[in-house]
Amino acid sequence: MTAIGVNTTGHTVRDSASGATVTIAWAVATDVGLHRSANEDSFVAACPVFAVADGMGGHSAGDIASGAVVSRLAELQSDGFASIDDVQPALERAVTDLGAQVTDAQRSAGTTVTGVALGLADGALNWAVFNIGDSRVYGLVDGTLEQLTRDHSVVQQLVDAGSITRDEADIHPHANVITRAVGLMEPPVPEMSTFPVAPSSRLLLCSDGLTKEITDVGIEHFLVSTATAEEAANELLKNALGNSGRDNITVIVIDVLAVTPPGQTG
Repeated sequence: MTAIGVNTTGHTVRDSASGATVTIAWAVATDVGLHRSANEDSFVAACPVFAVADGMGGHSAGDIASGAVVSRLAELQSDGFASIDDVQPALERAVTDLGAQVTDAQRSAGTTVTGVALGLADGALNWAVFNIGDSRVYGLVDGTLEQLTRDHSVVQQLVDAGSITRDEADIHPHANVITRAVGLMEPPVPEMSTFPVAPSSRLLLCSDGLTKEITDVGIEHFLVSTATAEEAANELLKNALGNSGRDNITVIVIDVLAVTPPGQTG
């Protein structure tokens, strides 16, 4: 795995032109799990960009693919806010890197990627949420959990079509089959959305090693019942391992501690 960034209890991003400031804390927890020999997850926690990439476990060189993605996204680290327009070019550079690193036998290597970029655009503070595959971003506001990404998977297509329920999707035999990935077979086009930057809100980024073991109800419980990002990340990891730990598990928890909107003074 490739691990970029360390836990931080307080970091402030400022924009001198608008007066906007955001103070956040974050924590990362990762584990190989109880049934895998290597951790093919990778992560970057380098403000203003955070991401989790899950190397495709059924293919060779998944760790190379996930590492290439987070290494390129880490280049977006800065003292200011992010531009969401920089995310896709970073993923395209990662694909070029991957092509140069793998052998002919490894060209099927791929990875999911999901993440957020702390941005200031059109006079508003937002998290730019991006996703390729079935790793996820969740948002917690006022104690209510919302999945901010849509899985690119066979079972999600069945759910969208009304063929199966969300609960049935979790135990479907094709639950691990994804329909989009970052790799050499297709251009890396992320699905994008935005989420408001709100004081006292919390974000969770995770590989599917977490969501295989803990339901959304359980995730909400651990995010609500823990005081700090580090406590939340550690509790989620501990309980995912306790429930079976069938896959690599990586979580990033981000807490929004304080916000000064553009044009105001705090």
